[in-house]
Amino acid sequence: MKNKPKAHAPTRSQYSVLRQVCNYVPEFLVPRLAEQHGVDAKARSFSPWSHVVSLIHSQLTHAIGLNDVCDSLRLHCGPLSALRGATPPSRNNLSHANKVRDAAMAEDLFWAVLKHLQDLHPEFAGSRKGKGLLRRFKRTIHAVDSTTIQLVANCVDWARHRRRKAAAKCHVRLDLQSFLPRLVIIDTAKQHDNRRARELCADLKAGEVVVFDKAYLDLSHLRDLGQRDVFWVTRARSDQQCLVRKRCAASASANIVGDEIVELEGPRSRQRHPGPLRRVTANVEVDGRMMEMTFLTNNTEWSAQTIADLYRSRWQIEVFFKQMKQTLQLADFLGQSANAVRWQVWVALLVYVLLRFLACLSEWEHSFTRLWALVRSCLWERIDLLAELRACGTAGGHFRLLGRPEAAYLPGFG
Repeated sequence: MKNKPKAHAPTRSQYSVLRQVCNYVPEFLVPRLAEQHGVDAKARSFSPWSHVVSLIHSQLTHAIGLNDVCDSLRLHCGPLSALRGATPPSRNNLSHANKVRDAAMAEDLFWAVLKHLQDLHPEFAGSRKGKGLLRRFKRTIHAVDSTTIQLVANCVDWARHRRRKAAAKCHVRLDLQSFLPRLVIIDTAKQHDNRRARELCADLKAGEVVVFDKAYLDLSHLRDLGQRDVFWVTRARSDQQCLVRKRCAASASANIVGDEIVELEGPRSRQRHPGPLRRVTANVEVDGRMMEMTFLTNNTEWSAQTIADLYRSRWQIEVFFKQMKQTLQLADFLGQSANAVRWQVWVALLVYVLLRFLACLSEWEHSFTRLWALVRSCLWERIDLLAELRACGTAGGHFRLLGRPEAAYLPGFG
C-alpha cells in the first residue's frame, strides 16, 4: 500500500495575513492624507487608519452589513490592535465615518498606494503580460468602459436616475497589458457615457491606443485624439452615414468583410470630424453565432484583422468589472449616502490592487477568484502569505490571472 502524500504545512509567520496585506499601505500615508483632507480633526475614538482597515476587511470577507464588520473585528480585537494600533468600530462610528469623512481621501489613498507599489516593484506595472496581440504591441493599449452599480432607489435619492431606479456608475480606463486602472471616475448614472470621454482620455500620450465602445463615441473628441497622435478604435453607430472615398485591398482573413477609407456625411458630423476615417467591417462571434460589426479607427497602417482584434481585446475590461462586482462583492454597501458609496468603491479598488500585487510577487498561476478566496480563508492566521501563495496549487495549469474574453459573461458588445 502506497504512503499517502503528506499535507502541505503552511510556513508560520509572526504577523496575521490581514496585517501582511495592510502592510503594503505605507505607514505614513493614511495619517498624512487624513490631515490634508481634514479627516483627523473629526476622528476621536475611531482613527482614520482603523477606518481604512475596517473597510479593507469588509471587502475581503464579503461583509453584508455594519454589524457583520463590527462584530468580526471586535472578536479579533487582539490581532487587530497589532495592526498599527487599529481598533474595532462600533456600528454608529463606522456608519458616521462613511457618511462624514471626505471620500476624496480614499481616492488619493488608492492612487498613492498604486504608485508606491509600482515604485516598489517596477515589474508590477511595467511588464507586458498580455497574450497574442497585446504582447506584440510595443505601445500601451487602454480600454475605456463603465459599469453600473445598482442601488436601492427608495434609500438613495442622490443616485436616482429613473422613477424606480437608482445607480452609481464607475467609469474606468484600464491598461490592458498590466490589467491595472489608470483613471477612475465614480458618478451617478444620469449622464451619458460620452460626457466623460474627454476626461477619461485627457492624459493619453502620443502613440498610445485607446479602445472604447460606441457609448463613448464623440466625433469632436475623436478629432482631438487624432490631433494628439493618439490611435483609437471604436464601433460605428448604425445610423452613421459615411461617404466611401477608397476601398482598401482585400484582407487575407476570411472574417473581414470590408475595409474602406470614408468621410462622414452631414454638416454637423463633418464640422465635428472633417478628416477621413477608416471603416472596417468584420464577422465576429458573439454568443456562439457570427455577427457583422463595423469599426471606426484613425489608423490606416494596421491590418483590418488587427483593428478587429484590438476591439475584441476591449472585452477584457468586462473581466475587470466582473472581478470587482462579483469576486470582491461590490454590491452590498455599508451606507447609502454618496460619500459612503464612494468610500467603499475606492477601498474595493485598493483591495483589488493589493491582491494583484500579491499575485505579482508570488507569481500566482491561478484565477483571481481563487486568490481572493485563499486570502479570505486565512485572514487571522499567522502564516507566511507569499510562501503559501507560491506553494498553493492542487491543480497545475496555465496563467489565468489576466483577463480573458471567456472569463466574463458577455451577452453582446453593447
